[in-house]
Amino acid sequence: MKKKIIILIVFILIITAIRFFNLDTYFTFENLKAQKEVLTNFVNANYIYSIIIFVSLYITAVAFMLPIATVLTLSGGFLFGSLLGIFYVNIGATLGAMLAFLFARYIIGGKVQAKYAKQLSKFNKELETNKYQYLFSLRFLPIFPFFLVNFLCGVTKLDLKTFTITTALGILPGSFVYTYAGSQLASINSIKDIFSKNILYAFVLLGLITLMPVIIKKLKK
Repeated sequence: MKKKIIILIVFILIITAIRFFNLDTYFTFENLKAQKEVLTNFVNANYIYSIIIFVSLYITAVAFMLPIATVLTLSGGFLFGSLLGIFYVNIGATLGAMLAFLFARYIIGGKVQAKYAKQLSKFNKELETNKYQYLFSLRFLPIFPFFLVNFLCGVTKLDLKTFTITTALGILPGSFVYTYAGSQLASINSIKDIFSKNILYAFVLLGLITLMPVIIKKLKK
């Protein structure tokens, strides 16, 4: 119990320090455009180090629920190109999500499941039966914050393998859109220019298609 409290305190202190010193405010679309030449030169001179720094930053941002993932994804496309960018983004996002998932599972997940085992039994059974459909739909539908899905999944009985697979594959469409946009950074004036209504509809459609087997099964019953 003491170990959990210490980990939780450290987690809170790190987030507080980041917020207090406004470290996350450096990762903005405007700063990315303003520093694009400096960043490009650094990557060209230190390619391997740049990959390590980028992936580490992405893991940290996702694990500590910092709202800078969008800018980092754009940066991945701009610095490494759309193909390699999506690869590095996926590694960072998936590993960061796994850490957030494991943190929630360790700190609160086990306790919640033990205390409310009876109340959650039906929910756990439903999730186990249709876990891939539900998880993919949560990743595709743009209405659920990425960090929130990571944390809440850790509170459930969902296994780490399923969570990792659905995260790594489920974030690919969104990552592709942003990394490609990042590779075309010079022609973009704001983040709002990236997500058109057609792209938004496409993600909603993907989420609904993923849920169709579950919906059909429920209708049959």
